[in-house]
Amino acid sequence: MERYLIINADDFGMCRAANFGVFDLLKSGGITSSTIMAPCGWAPEAVKFAKEHPEFAIGVHLTTTAEWENYRWGPVSSSANASLRDKDGYFYHESDEFEEHADLEEVEAEIRAQIEKLKSLGLNPSHLDNHMGSLYGVATGRFELLELMIKIAGEYKLPLRMPMNFTEAQFGNETLDVQVPPELVKGLIDKVVAYGKSLGVAMPDYLMPGDWSGPQKDSYENFKEYIYEMYRGFPEGVVETYIHPAYETDELKGTTGCWERRVWEYKLFSDPQTKQHIDSLGIKLINYRDLAKMRAAE
Repeated sequence: MERYLIINADDFGMCRAANFGVFDLLKSGGITSSTIMAPCGWAPEAVKFAKEHPEFAIGVHLTTTAEWENYRWGPVSSSANASLRDKDGYFYHESDEFEEHADLEEVEAEIRAQIEKLKSLGLNPSHLDNHMGSLYGVATGRFELLELMIKIAGEYKLPLRMPMNFTEAQFGNETLDVQVPPELVKGLIDKVVAYGKSLGVAMPDYLMPGDWSGPQKDSYENFKEYIYEMYRGFPEGVVETYIHPAYETDELKGTTGCWERRVWEYKLFSDPQTKQHIDSLGIKLINYRDLAKMRAAE
Protein backbone atom coordinates (compact mmCIF):
# COMPACT_ATOMS: atom_id res chain seq x y z
CA MET A 1 0.00 0.00 0.00
CA GLU A 2 1.20 3.51 -0.84
CA ARG A 3 1.91 6.32 1.60
CA TYR A 4 0.10 9.59 0.91
CA LEU A 5 0.43 12.90 2.74
CA ILE A 6 -1.81 15.96 2.97
CA ILE A 7 -0.01 19.00 4.40
CA ASN A 8 -2.68 21.49 5.44
CA ALA A 9 -2.05 25.08 6.51
CA ASP A 10 -4.52 25.99 9.23
CA ASP A 11 -5.45 29.57 10.22
CA PHE A 12 -5.57 31.01 6.70
CA GLY A 13 -7.14 34.45 7.07
CA MET A 14 -6.30 34.72 10.79
CA CYS A 15 -3.85 37.56 10.14
CA ARG A 16 -1.99 38.98 7.17
CA ALA A 17 1.29 37.32 8.18
CA ALA A 18 -0.51 33.96 7.93
CA ASN A 19 -1.96 34.87 4.54
CA PHE A 20 1.44 35.72 3.10
CA GLY A 21 2.88 32.44 4.38
CA VAL A 22 0.05 30.38 2.90
CA PHE A 23 0.16 32.22 -0.43
CA ASP A 24 3.83 31.36 -0.83
CA LEU A 25 3.59 27.74 0.27
CA LEU A 26 0.61 26.89 -1.92
CA LYS A 27 2.34 28.41 -4.93
CA SER A 28 5.63 26.62 -4.22
CA GLY A 29 4.03 23.26 -3.43
CA GLY A 30 5.34 23.28 0.13
CA ILE A 31 1.80 22.58 1.35
CA THR A 32 -1.10 20.91 -0.43
CA SER A 33 -4.22 22.34 1.24
CA SER A 34 -5.32 25.16 3.52
CA THR A 35 -8.38 26.25 5.51
CA ILE A 36 -9.79 29.74 6.13
CA MET A 37 -11.04 31.15 9.45
CA ALA A 38 -14.31 32.87 8.54
CA PRO A 39 -14.58 35.02 11.72
CA CYS A 40 -11.20 36.68 11.21
CA GLY A 41 -10.50 40.01 9.55
CA TRP A 42 -8.18 38.75 6.83
CA ALA A 43 -10.53 35.98 5.63
CA PRO A 44 -11.78 38.03 2.63
CA GLU A 45 -8.22 38.35 1.30
CA ALA A 46 -7.75 34.58 1.71
CA VAL A 47 -10.95 33.93 -0.25
CA LYS A 48 -9.85 36.35 -2.98
CA PHE A 49 -6.66 34.32 -3.35
CA ALA A 50 -8.66 31.09 -3.49
CA LYS A 51 -10.90 32.51 -6.23
CA GLU A 52 -7.86 33.55 -8.24
CA HIS A 53 -6.27 30.10 -7.79
CA PRO A 54 -9.01 27.46 -8.13
CA GLU A 55 -6.32 24.81 -8.63
CA PHE A 56 -5.61 24.86 -4.89
CA ALA A 57 -7.62 22.89 -2.29
CA ILE A 58 -8.80 25.53 0.16
CA GLY A 59 -11.54 24.83 2.68
CA VAL A 60 -13.15 26.13 5.86
CA HIS A 61 -11.41 26.13 9.25
CA LEU A 62 -14.52 25.95 11.44
CA THR A 63 -13.78 28.26 14.36
CA THR A 64 -15.51 28.38 17.73
CA THR A 65 -12.61 29.48 19.96
CA ALA A 66 -10.42 32.61 20.08
CA GLU A 67 -7.30 31.72 22.00
CA TRP A 68 -5.14 34.86 21.93
CA GLU A 69 -5.11 37.51 24.64
CA ASN A 70 -4.86 40.65 22.50
CA TYR A 71 -6.52 39.57 19.25
CA ARG A 72 -10.02 38.10 19.54
CA TRP A 73 -12.95 37.24 17.28
CA GLY A 74 -16.53 36.13 17.75
CA PRO A 75 -19.45 34.45 16.02
CA VAL A 76 -20.36 34.98 12.38
CA SER A 77 -24.00 34.08 13.01
CA SER A 78 -26.05 37.22 13.63
CA SER A 79 -28.32 35.99 16.41
CA ALA A 80 -28.94 33.18 18.90
CA ASN A 81 -25.25 32.77 19.74
CA ALA A 82 -25.05 33.75 23.42
CA SER A 83 -23.79 30.33 24.50
CA LEU A 84 -20.80 30.68 22.17
CA ARG A 85 -19.58 34.01 23.62
CA ASP A 86 -17.62 34.81 26.75
CA LYS A 87 -18.22 37.81 29.02
CA ASP A 88 -16.46 40.08 26.52
CA GLY A 89 -18.57 38.92 23.58
CA TYR A 90 -15.87 36.86 21.88
CA PHE A 91 -15.53 33.10 21.49
CA TYR A 92 -14.11 31.36 24.56
CA HIS A 93 -10.35 31.04 24.78
CA GLU A 94 -10.22 27.25 25.18
CA SER A 95 -12.04 24.22 23.79
CA ASP A 96 -13.16 22.94 27.18
CA GLU A 97 -14.83 26.29 27.93
CA PHE A 98 -16.60 26.16 24.57
CA GLU A 99 -17.77 22.58 25.12
CA GLU A 100 -19.05 23.35 28.61
CA HIS A 101 -21.18 26.30 27.47
CA ALA A 102 -22.16 25.61 23.85
CA ASP A 103 -25.78 25.05 22.89
CA LEU A 104 -25.90 22.50 20.06
CA GLU A 105 -28.43 24.41 17.97
CA GLU A 106 -26.34 27.56 18.22
CA VAL A 107 -23.23 25.61 17.24
CA GLU A 108 -25.00 24.26 14.17
CA ALA A 109 -26.15 27.73 13.15
CA GLU A 110 -22.61 29.07 13.57
CA ILE A 111 -21.00 26.28 11.54
CA ARG A 112 -23.44 26.87 8.70
CA ALA A 113 -22.97 30.65 8.91
CA GLN A 114 -19.20 30.32 8.58
CA ILE A 115 -19.43 28.06 5.55
CA GLU A 116 -22.04 30.24 3.90
CA LYS A 117 -20.10 33.45 4.60
CA LEU A 118 -17.02 32.15 2.80
CA LYS A 119 -19.11 30.77 -0.04
CA SER A 120 -20.85 34.14 -0.41
CA LEU A 121 -17.41 35.73 -0.80
CA GLY A 122 -16.68 33.29 -3.61
CA LEU A 123 -14.99 30.29 -1.99
CA ASN A 124 -15.59 26.86 -3.51
CA PRO A 125 -14.57 24.92 -0.37
CA SER A 126 -12.56 21.75 -0.77
CA HIS A 127 -13.00 20.43 2.79
CA LEU A 128 -13.77 21.19 6.41
CA ASP A 129 -11.61 21.07 9.50
CA ASN A 130 -11.73 22.64 12.94
CA HIS A 131 -9.72 25.22 14.89
CA MET A 132 -8.22 23.86 18.13
CA GLY A 133 -10.27 20.65 17.93
CA SER A 134 -13.22 22.31 19.65
CA LEU A 135 -15.80 20.39 17.59
CA TYR A 136 -14.41 16.91 18.26
CA GLY A 137 -15.63 16.70 21.85
CA VAL A 138 -12.24 15.50 23.09
CA ALA A 139 -11.92 18.20 25.76
CA THR A 140 -14.95 17.15 27.82
CA GLY A 141 -16.50 14.20 25.98
CA ARG A 142 -19.25 16.10 24.13
CA PHE A 143 -19.07 13.87 21.07
CA GLU A 144 -22.42 15.11 19.80
CA LEU A 145 -20.40 18.07 18.49
CA LEU A 146 -18.36 15.71 16.33
CA GLU A 147 -21.51 14.00 15.08
CA LEU A 148 -22.91 17.41 14.14
CA MET A 149 -19.77 18.36 12.23
CA ILE A 150 -19.84 15.08 10.32
CA LYS A 151 -23.53 15.54 9.48
CA ILE A 152 -22.88 19.00 8.04
CA ALA A 153 -19.86 17.77 6.06
CA GLY A 154 -22.11 15.12 4.56
CA GLU A 155 -24.77 17.67 3.63
CA TYR A 156 -22.21 19.88 1.91
CA LYS A 157 -20.52 16.83 0.35
CA LEU A 158 -17.15 17.90 1.72
CA PRO A 159 -14.24 15.86 3.06
CA LEU A 160 -13.53 16.29 6.76
CA ARG A 161 -10.47 16.20 8.96
CA MET A 162 -11.49 13.13 10.93
CA PRO A 163 -8.89 10.37 11.22
CA MET A 164 -10.26 6.88 10.67
CA ASN A 165 -7.55 5.39 12.89
CA PHE A 166 -5.93 6.47 16.16
CA THR A 167 -2.43 5.47 17.24
CA GLU A 168 -1.12 5.49 20.80
CA ALA A 169 1.16 8.40 19.91
CA GLN A 170 -1.82 10.55 19.05
CA PHE A 171 -3.15 10.43 22.60
CA GLY A 172 0.07 11.95 23.92
CA ASN A 173 0.34 14.59 21.20
CA GLU A 174 0.22 18.05 22.79
CA THR A 175 -1.11 19.62 19.60
CA LEU A 176 -4.10 17.26 19.38
CA ASP A 177 -4.75 17.81 23.10
CA VAL A 178 -7.06 14.82 23.68
CA GLN A 179 -8.23 15.28 27.28
CA VAL A 180 -10.74 12.44 27.60
CA PRO A 181 -9.61 8.87 28.40
CA PRO A 182 -8.14 7.02 25.38
CA GLU A 183 -10.48 4.08 25.91
CA LEU A 184 -13.45 6.40 25.42
CA VAL A 185 -12.13 7.55 22.05
CA LYS A 186 -11.25 4.00 21.01
CA GLY A 187 -14.74 2.85 21.89
CA LEU A 188 -16.34 5.49 19.67
CA ILE A 189 -13.99 5.72 16.70
CA ASP A 190 -15.48 2.83 14.70
CA LYS A 191 -19.02 4.17 15.11
CA VAL A 192 -17.97 7.69 14.20
CA VAL A 193 -16.10 6.54 11.10
CA ALA A 194 -19.01 4.34 10.02
CA TYR A 195 -21.36 7.31 10.38
CA GLY A 196 -19.10 9.46 8.22
CA LYS A 197 -18.81 6.80 5.57
CA SER A 198 -22.59 6.36 5.51
CA LEU A 199 -22.88 10.05 4.61
CA GLY A 200 -20.15 9.85 1.96
CA VAL A 201 -17.69 11.97 3.95
CA ALA A 202 -14.11 11.43 2.78
CA MET A 203 -11.67 11.20 5.70
CA PRO A 204 -7.91 10.60 6.01
CA ASP A 205 -6.63 7.42 7.60
CA TYR A 206 -4.49 9.25 10.18
CA LEU A 207 -4.04 12.73 11.63
CA MET A 208 -0.47 13.35 12.74
CA PRO A 209 0.51 16.96 13.43
CA GLY A 210 3.86 17.91 14.88
CA ASP A 211 4.21 18.27 18.63
CA TRP A 212 6.03 21.03 20.50
CA SER A 213 6.59 19.32 23.85
CA GLY A 214 10.18 18.17 23.31
CA PRO A 215 13.59 19.55 22.27
CA GLN A 216 12.11 20.49 18.87
CA LYS A 217 10.88 23.69 20.51
CA ASP A 218 14.41 24.79 21.40
CA SER A 219 15.81 25.60 17.95
CA TYR A 220 14.92 25.61 14.28
CA GLU A 221 17.46 22.86 13.56
CA ASN A 222 15.93 20.66 16.27
CA PHE A 223 12.47 21.29 14.82
CA LYS A 224 13.63 20.41 11.31
CA GLU A 225 15.24 17.17 12.51
CA TYR A 226 12.11 16.27 14.47
CA ILE A 227 9.78 16.78 11.50
CA TYR A 228 12.01 14.84 9.11
CA GLU A 229 12.19 11.93 11.55
CA MET A 230 8.44 12.01 12.18
CA TYR A 231 7.75 11.76 8.46
CA ARG A 232 9.96 8.69 8.20
CA GLY A 233 7.55 6.89 10.53
CA PHE A 234 4.31 7.73 8.74
CA PRO A 235 2.20 4.60 8.13
CA GLU A 236 0.71 3.41 4.85
CA GLY A 237 -2.49 5.07 3.75
CA VAL A 238 -3.43 8.76 3.83
CA VAL A 239 -1.92 10.87 6.60
CA GLU A 240 -2.85 14.47 7.19
CA THR A 241 -0.50 16.76 9.04
CA TYR A 242 -1.16 20.43 9.63
CA ILE A 243 0.96 23.50 10.24
CA HIS A 244 0.40 27.21 10.92
CA PRO A 245 2.90 28.99 8.66
CA ALA A 246 3.35 32.76 8.75
CA TYR A 247 5.77 35.53 7.89
CA GLU A 248 7.78 37.09 10.70
CA THR A 249 6.05 40.44 11.25
CA ASP A 250 5.23 42.80 14.09
CA GLU A 251 1.59 41.90 13.55
CA LEU A 252 2.31 38.22 14.22
CA LYS A 253 4.51 39.00 17.22
CA GLY A 254 1.72 41.11 18.69
CA THR A 255 -0.77 38.29 18.18
CA THR A 256 0.92 35.27 19.75
CA GLY A 257 3.82 34.50 22.02
CA CYS A 258 4.36 31.37 19.91
CA TRP A 259 5.02 33.40 16.78
CA GLU A 260 8.48 31.88 16.26
CA ARG A 261 7.02 28.39 15.79
CA ARG A 262 4.84 29.66 12.95
CA VAL A 263 7.82 31.33 11.32
CA TRP A 264 9.84 28.10 11.63
CA GLU A 265 7.03 26.17 9.95
CA TYR A 266 6.96 28.64 7.08
CA LYS A 267 10.76 28.43 6.75
CA LEU A 268 10.83 24.63 6.85
CA PHE A 269 8.08 24.05 4.32
CA SER A 270 9.43 26.68 1.95
CA ASP A 271 12.80 24.89 1.96
CA PRO A 272 13.12 22.70 -1.19
CA GLN A 273 15.02 20.16 0.92
CA THR A 274 11.80 19.33 2.77
CA LYS A 275 10.01 18.36 -0.43
CA GLN A 276 13.08 16.37 -1.47
CA HIS A 277 13.01 14.55 1.87
CA ILE A 278 9.35 13.64 1.45
CA ASP A 279 10.02 12.38 -2.09
CA SER A 280 12.98 10.32 -0.87
CA LEU A 281 10.66 8.51 1.56
CA GLY A 282 8.37 7.48 -1.28
CA ILE A 283 5.52 9.56 0.13
CA LYS A 284 3.13 11.07 -2.41
CA LEU A 285 1.73 14.51 -1.68
CA ILE A 286 -2.01 14.93 -2.27
CA ASN A 287 -4.68 17.45 -1.31
CA TYR A 288 -8.22 17.15 -0.02
CA ARG A 289 -9.76 17.19 -3.50
CA ASP A 290 -7.53 14.23 -4.35
CA LEU A 291 -8.69 12.47 -1.18
CA ALA A 292 -12.34 12.89 -2.18
CA LYS A 293 -11.62 11.26 -5.54
CA MET A 294 -9.67 8.42 -3.90
CA ARG A 295 -12.47 7.62 -1.45
CA ALA A 296 -15.11 7.78 -4.19
CA ALA A 297 -13.15 5.19 -6.16
CA GLU A 298 -12.81 2.76 -3.26
